[in-house]
Amino acid sequence: MSETQQNPTPTQTPTVVKLGGSCLDDLDGSWWDDLAAHGREHPLILVHGWSKPLKRLDPRRYTDPSAILRDRYGNQSRWTTPEVIADIKTVSAAMAEDVFARLADRGITAERLLGSDGLVRAGEGERWWWRDKKLVELENLVGPITGVDPAPLKNLQAGHAYLVTPLAQGPAGQEVNTDADRAAAAIAGAAGATDLVLVTDVAHLLIDGEPVREISAEAAAAFRDKGATGGMRKKLRAAGEALERGVERVFIGSAATTDLLAARTGTVITRT
Repeated sequence: MSETQQNPTPTQTPTVVKLGGSCLDDLDGSWWDDLAAHGREHPLILVHGWSKPLKRLDPRRYTDPSAILRDRYGNQSRWTTPEVIADIKTVSAAMAEDVFARLADRGITAERLLGSDGLVRAGEGERWWWRDKKLVELENLVGPITGVDPAPLKNLQAGHAYLVTPLAQGPAGQEVNTDADRAAAAIAGAAGATDLVLVTDVAHLLIDGEPVREISAEAAAAFRDKGATGGMRKKLRAAGEALERGVERVFIGSAATTDLLAARTGTVITRT
């Protein structure tokens, strides 16, 4: 093997990895070894979820079915109040300490960035939600992503990682909650990433019970609208948005990052 093959030239093109809040505890040392090896050659942007950490913080509040709202279009959202935003920041800070320690042990420096600190912008959120079988107007601090300014990602270089908490700045300047998968997609497009990795607790996209190794954006969108449910439906929507923003490939799976990027496992979604 040549010297070049053994030591690839670092690139400034980032890899964006979304870490599902439900699977973060299950990523063992070998997974982090692999991520760090990739990160020594590529800038990393890690976008984290927080569902499981929130449930640990306050099991009563965050497992109560009434905390999940459904709008008039059938979309679900966590009922987000200023108190929930504060709890998200609390668990995010604890997660950052854990992630930074894992990366530092493997030679990767890192910094934390709130999406609401100038990175992610959101528009007006839905105000009408079903409660007790009635459609009522509620204040819910959740908004759709309208733009990403990559300027705060000013230290994108191999050997360094950003950990992004996917909050956003709303139209009135307030902090709002956003979907982490779709935030990762928007950030990947704005940062010029060619690859987006959605790390989840399932090994593949399944269609009719069969694992899918590769699928086009068009076919993935068709399945999203007719057969996908729950979290996978959101991931497929995020994948489509990432590809529309210039990302070349989106990977979904539970394996090591380099195995997913090499399509040795998981599902890859491409533009065609």
